[in-house]
Amino acid sequence: MKFPEVRVKLTGVDGNAFAILYAVSSAMENAGLDEDVVEEYMNEAMNGDYDHLLATTMNTVEVF
Repeated sequence: MKFPEVRVKLTGVDGNAFAILYAVSSAMENAGLDEDVVEEYMNEAMNGDYDHLLATTMNTVEVF
């Protein structure tokens, strides 16, 4: 996990891919990560199907 200090609660959040991207990118920005890092996550997360989005998210931040 790249950024274990960034915790994102996805239970109870709309499972829509855009809702997940918004929740994670907002948490990363609130944690003070550089825009380049957030953009890198977004590009990688969107570079595949829904399962890839979830895998990228779980490999990047702490999901609970």
